[in-house]
Amino acid sequence: MEDELVPRLPVDKESVEFHNWKISYEKSHILKSICQKGQDDKCKEDNDEFCELCTYRHALELPHLPDMVFRKNKLTLQHPNGAVLEFLPMDALRSVENGKQPLQVACAQEWKESRPETLVEEKFKPFDWTFTTEYQGTVNKMFRIEKCEQKLNKFKLMQREKILFYHDLTLFEDELHDNGISSCSVKIRVMPSGFFILLRHFLRVDNVLLKIHDTRFHYEIENDYVFKEFTKREATYDELKKVPPPLFTLPNEIEQYMPIKEQLAYKLFFK
Repeated sequence: MEDELVPRLPVDKESVEFHNWKISYEKSHILKSICQKGQDDKCKEDNDEFCELCTYRHALELPHLPDMVFRKNKLTLQHPNGAVLEFLPMDALRSVENGKQPLQVACAQEWKESRPETLVEEKFKPFDWTFTTEYQGTVNKMFRIEKCEQKLNKFKLMQREKILFYHDLTLFEDELHDNGISSCSVKIRVMPSGFFILLRHFLRVDNVLLKIHDTRFHYEIENDYVFKEFTKREATYDELKKVPPPLFTLPNEIEQYMPIKEQLAYKLFFK
């Protein structure tokens, strides 16, 4: 009865048509932290329908979820030929290691030495507590994907163009018990010449290391494909000791100081 008296939070939605593409986003509140059955309870597996929290718990099997999961936030691009490209928080979290491999994050020893023993015991469980993900978006089978040697056309993207549509969505975020941040976000901008998408996972473990996993998508209206580039950057605090500390909280600024560990390129054909 109490739930019925609480007004539902509004869901923000918008869509645009661009050269046969339907581009839409949906945005809402963060995932509830308590099961609908109560503080220490959870939905049973034989239930016909899970609450929103238990839906994530059962699908991901992680010991716990990030502080903030924006479960309804999503960006979708649909082409009349049937090709669909989406960015979803659930799929982003599916890439987090959940114990299928022994936990050995790159900063493990340094992190242990710099943290209280009680905190170390809580953190070092059989899953990646940093929520590191290599999520690169979700595509359906109507795309034909080919690896390529092409480079992102940065010159064209730097040209001044009218912005026809822009939006920025957070998929999830966690402050690592006040020891840094792990966030996954996606932003899109549509220009007369095409559209550009940046999907980014940014990780900062204070006094230990930083990681940036970027997936960039660039569509130019004269092409029958979307170009995709995946880049992994990583650096320890020791490697960045000459960099001004305030930049460590600014992914767009710190990335230029972080070496590329891996870079892959693809063409996503939709015709």
